[in-house]
Amino acid sequence: MKSPPQSSIGFKEWQVICDALATGRQSILLRKGGIHEGRQGFSFAHSSFFLFPTRFHAHSDQVREGEVQMLPEWQAGDEIRVTHHAEARWAVTLMDWEQVAALQPHHIYADATVRERFDWQGKGMASGWQGKGMASGSIHVALVRVRKLAVPWCFPYATSYGGCRSWIELPAPPAAWQESALPVLDDDRFAGLAGELGI
Repeated sequence: MKSPPQSSIGFKEWQVICDALATGRQSILLRKGGIHEGRQGFSFAHSSFFLFPTRFHAHSDQVREGEVQMLPEWQAGDEIRVTHHAEARWAVTLMDWEQVAALQPHHIYADATVRERFDWQGKGMASGWQGKGMASGSIHVALVRVRKLAVPWCFPYATSYGGCRSWIELPAPPAAWQESALPVLDDDRFAGLAGELGI
């Protein structure tokens, strides 16, 4: 099957994290991977993607700030409102906890949440295999440049968006959305952030 174009890829993330990315309070993504990620486990396989807000699994004690609304996960037909797009400018898998801990100023995840993800050793659902990139003592990190869409992109939720996985295929995005999307952080602030991260 032909892979979808990158412009129609969605990255599933908690709504509270999407809010932090949308306001510039966070500019990195930390991900271990879900139980439905496939044989290779999670990777930042796409460099360009829309932020797809989720409700499932998010609890107030898993973040250091932001409002977590305890709502049921999306149901088929619910209106999804996508407001931001991201480009991964740099991605790496870290296996040194001290390096991971040093990223704390750049995200709102609670320390215990990050440590749990770092230590977690995931397995595949079907046959119990150990997915690559999901070993304990590691976590995937990406620096993302986030842009706000001029007009929110709304479409109905489909059951194909469900499951414990990061990447989903979305409908064709609005025409010419790139031309009107504006960066959350200006060039100087983003360059400064990249410098702090040693990129």
